[in-house]
Amino acid sequence: MPDPHHPPADARALVSVVMPILDEERHLADAVAMVLGQDWAGPLEVVLALGPSTDRTDEVAERLAADDPRVRLVRNPSGRTPDALNAAIGAARGSVVVRVDGHAEIPADYVSTAVAALEETGADNVGGTMDARGTTPFERAVAAAMRSPLGVGASRFHTGGGAGSVDTVYLGVFRRSALERVGGYDPRFTRTQDWELNHRIRSTGGTVWFTPDLVVTYRPRASVRALARQYREYGRWRRVVATTHRGTVSLRYLAAPAMVLGTSAATVLGLVWWPALVVPGGYLAAVVLGGVAITRGEGWRTRLLAGPALATMHWSWGWGFLTSRPARLLADRG
Repeated sequence: MPDPHHPPADARALVSVVMPILDEERHLADAVAMVLGQDWAGPLEVVLALGPSTDRTDEVAERLAADDPRVRLVRNPSGRTPDALNAAIGAARGSVVVRVDGHAEIPADYVSTAVAALEETGADNVGGTMDARGTTPFERAVAAAMRSPLGVGASRFHTGGGAGSVDTVYLGVFRRSALERVGGYDPRFTRTQDWELNHRIRSTGGTVWFTPDLVVTYRPRASVRALARQYREYGRWRRVVATTHRGTVSLRYLAAPAMVLGTSAATVLGLVWWPALVVPGGYLAAVVLGGVAITRGEGWRTRLLAGPALATMHWSWGWGFLTSRPARLLADRG
């Protein structure tokens, strides 16, 4: 007997690919082409939620919609990701909803593999590996850090692993019924909206499933400043999630804040009692040696930059978590 909570993902069902778009002039045409080139045998539509871009993104999107009736456009005046996703989902007509970013690179079998996984597992959301790949030495160093437990912990969508139930996945391929059950994305969450949505899916009896058969190429930040900003925001908003959903903080999420506090305190203490400097010295040695280890086979510049990349991710995430003001962030949706 079919499970009413998990209706089948029919191979002939309409699949809606939703894409939040802002300042994606360079990548949008290629990203949409990868979606339209899927080997999915059933009907497919693409819904682009267009924010207030400052480049020629809207012109590119309008041309794509004019060239292919499967491409549809909706407006997202706020430019915020959760608003874009909710607008696109609201306009989408499919029973399966696939989230894809405007600069994502997905393989041709992404949709068919994901729908098969939904059918086989009965999950509400399926996702795979966020395969970070860079081109410059710094980007390659960041990519190595993002694929390593030394940089991001043991989340399977970062580091890989076997198929199974998980807390969250990268992007996501959803049953529409699950999104309707939980009310879509929470518009208050400027960041970490994926983790928060998946938490509510799991809290209402749903399953979030990781499969290594799904791989999406991710392009990391190109500068220390951009990387620091990204991970500071991750830390700030992860504390918002922890405040909103009590009991979701684990030791893994407290590691970076504890490192920032411990290393800072030991450095200050070391000014009057030098043995305390063993703590910051040990951390420095760990990130340098760890960076060299996770970039084995890379060029010397990438190997030298991996340590600074790791430290930037750790410190920015930890500092963001410690200085976060959840009530203010939730109240400010601008």
